[in-house]
Amino acid sequence: LVLELNQMIIPTYGTVPDQQNLHTPDWVDFDDKPDSLFFKDGQRRIDFVLVYEDESKKMTHKRSDRKKQKRKRQVYESNLINNGLQLEATRSVLDEKLIFVKVHAPWDVLCTYAEVMHIKLPLQHNDLKTRDSAFNWFSRLFRVDENIIKPEQEFFTAPFQKEHLSNFYIQDKDTFFNPATRSRIVHFILSRVEYATKNNVKKFGINKLLDTGIYKAAFPLHDSSFRHPSTDPNCPSERYLLYREWAHPKNIFKLQPLDFIRKYYGEKIGIYFAWLGFYTNMLTVAAVVGVGCFLYGCVTKDNCTWSQEVCDPSIGGTIIMCPQCDKVCTYWNLTITCESSKKLCIFDSFGTLVFAVFMGIWVTFFLEFWKRRQAELEYEWDTVEYLEQEEQVRPEYEARCTHVVMNEITQQEEHVPYTACGKCIRMTFCTSAILFWILLIIASVVGIIVYRLSVFLVFSAKLSQHISGTEALRKFLTPQTATSVTASLISFVVIMILNIIYEKVAILITDFELPRTQTDYENSLTTKMFLFQFVNYYSSCFYIAFFKGKFVGHPGNPVYWLGKYRNEECDPGGCLLELTTQLAIIVGGKAIWNNIQEVLLPLIKNIIGRYSAAARSEKVVPRWEHDYHLQPIGKLGLFYEYLEMVIQFGFVTLFVASFPLAPLLALMNNMLEIRLDAWKLTTQFRRMVPQKAQDIGAWQPILQGIAILAVVTNAMIIAFTSDMIPRLVYYWSFSVPPYGSHSSHTMKGYINSTLSVFNISDFKNASKPFSPWFGNQTTCRQVYRDLRYPPGHQHQYEHNIYYWHVIAAKLAFIIVMEHVIYFVKFIISYAIPDVSQKTKSKVKREKYLTQKLLHENDLKGVKKNMGKIADKIIRGADSTFRPKDE
Repeated sequence: LVLELNQMIIPTYGTVPDQQNLHTPDWVDFDDKPDSLFFKDGQRRIDFVLVYEDESKKMTHKRSDRKKQKRKRQVYESNLINNGLQLEATRSVLDEKLIFVKVHAPWDVLCTYAEVMHIKLPLQHNDLKTRDSAFNWFSRLFRVDENIIKPEQEFFTAPFQKEHLSNFYIQDKDTFFNPATRSRIVHFILSRVEYATKNNVKKFGINKLLDTGIYKAAFPLHDSSFRHPSTDPNCPSERYLLYREWAHPKNIFKLQPLDFIRKYYGEKIGIYFAWLGFYTNMLTVAAVVGVGCFLYGCVTKDNCTWSQEVCDPSIGGTIIMCPQCDKVCTYWNLTITCESSKKLCIFDSFGTLVFAVFMGIWVTFFLEFWKRRQAELEYEWDTVEYLEQEEQVRPEYEARCTHVVMNEITQQEEHVPYTACGKCIRMTFCTSAILFWILLIIASVVGIIVYRLSVFLVFSAKLSQHISGTEALRKFLTPQTATSVTASLISFVVIMILNIIYEKVAILITDFELPRTQTDYENSLTTKMFLFQFVNYYSSCFYIAFFKGKFVGHPGNPVYWLGKYRNEECDPGGCLLELTTQLAIIVGGKAIWNNIQEVLLPLIKNIIGRYSAAARSEKVVPRWEHDYHLQPIGKLGLFYEYLEMVIQFGFVTLFVASFPLAPLLALMNNMLEIRLDAWKLTTQFRRMVPQKAQDIGAWQPILQGIAILAVVTNAMIIAFTSDMIPRLVYYWSFSVPPYGSHSSHTMKGYINSTLSVFNISDFKNASKPFSPWFGNQTTCRQVYRDLRYPPGHQHQYEHNIYYWHVIAAKLAFIIVMEHVIYFVKFIISYAIPDVSQKTKSKVKREKYLTQKLLHENDLKGVKKNMGKIADKIIRGADSTFRPKDE
């Protein structure tokens, strides 16, 4: 929607209207009422505050620049007054250079723009009978006390129309538009009022004035201090109630007052906390099952036969392993991996398979039930038809609308910022830029891999373990462990650095695309940032899970990276434990870093700001000055909060087969995250401009994509990363005749039969170890289970029959697991409707009332005014369509 405003504009920067033609704000002194939210007359509510620095007291700019800035500001404020807003200016109590301009929107202005913006307002009370849920008694234990925060009344609503004002539910004009709606309307006007033109290009909007420094801040007011209720009886102290009943740590186990959050901060923040709370509640089930599977692994680890064989001196103690790198690495004893094999038994158990299948189904339940919950919120918060009817065009888009095209639907000319050819060029450039930066991330991952390969040689030389050595430290700090931990730490640091870079890159690319609406802008930015973050965070995990140790050749013929670095090998138990280590470091480090960045930084800035104003404790400071010294929320608002949670969701679902405790850690983090985000909003940040939001936007399809991918990744982790399939194949086929020698199915002999034999005389000179060979043995065993024929066989060092049985079993497992889970997901998606019957009834009832009150009443009025003429017209119309035989 492009709104034409009748405004006074500066024709050029060189010509300025006479001073007497400009409207100026009323100047008043502060009345020593610190909690007042009204103009000095005590009647007109402050809907927005603009802050600027007095140009006459600025010393950092040239005099001519200060004059230009002052002219633009004066014309902007004059145009605000021309558009019906009322302004009142007050000088700062603490800093005489600062001026606060308070903005009030009168009733007529609110009504006009409520109609322009299609804002839905109450028609009448919800008269549908509702049945209480059977679990109401239980949920009431966790709800906020209704005597403290009263439940919001339910109304049927309709888009506001001034001509139907009498049909709307208006008890009091002062409260008909709540503070959040008033602020949204005023911000809409502020974003579209012009202040200059240059070369026929209009300059308008508060955002540009903030970017150029003409204004230092623009924000709606908090209604009270978060520490105590307002002393003004006309102020509801909703901020204080939100802090006490929502943001305070004592409420960590309570449900959130979502309607109250939405009322104070708007639908966009409300829908975020609704989604985060729902996700956290669903994690409770996943965490319980995950802990159960972990405990199952702990209980059964002592019965892990293959781990007992590794630790047994008569079995693992007699198995000599081949060196894991060229020349500097030595032969080593299998018992060195005893401790890691015990840990691996906890995570690589039958419980892991059960949990992976469960999480594939859990994520479907989560998404389907969220759709139902989201549909309820869409109706209750009046955002069902928001995108189609209400969302406005971004001011940045409007300013570039210089090309004229023909609209195919309306057959009328309309202005757009670029032609079809220009749009194609922009999309090509943006796509190329995205691919370039993604390739750069992959290059950084390759750099980490090269680090792993090169540093492994150093650790192998420094931490070399003699065959007969028994040092306790070296049993735990093996070259593989040291390489894995240091590489994970470096990977985490690189990820954090790249995040900062790619954030700026994604914003620049999206700005160049010039999306039409704010929702389009955020969806486009969301897609880019998630692509960057996906590759950045998950690439190292994908490498460990699916590439490390898979293409290494065999000791006599190893595979080299870049012709120089010998490819990495997994431990005898596989790379699952290393994947678990990588996940723990990245997830844990990310949570700590985000909490420091999100909580400590704003807190420190606010503390510094408070101490920098030495006179603050001696003077009475108004509410608008208190809020000015808080931190701004930022242009992207909750974007980073969503991104953080979706990345976490990826770790919880994509790699959960390697770490069943991930849902528990996520649950604990999210319970704290909700209260930290709430504390941050209510205490450390200025009040955000209330915004509408129909749903969680582009994050919804991203979550669905992760859910689909999670089934594949977990199936492949179990098949290719864990050792479960080879163990099952051995137990059912190769432990008994004709391949095995045991009389019954058993895991005994598994280690000895799966570690291939290599003759040390077949080492090439380039990889032959420096260390001497001890003992009379002429063979060593491969570190990884490659299942090859022994030396002397006619097909020596080629894959044996066991290998092909295992490959077939792995592929069959992936196909069966995927099809079973996808089939169950399809049944669940079909069985659970996206919109509940109760919500459908409410929507139908509201449409009926809108039709009856706003349209049928018009027809009755026309009939009454036209009298007999209307009756004749109606009778004539009836006779026209009446059958002839009547």
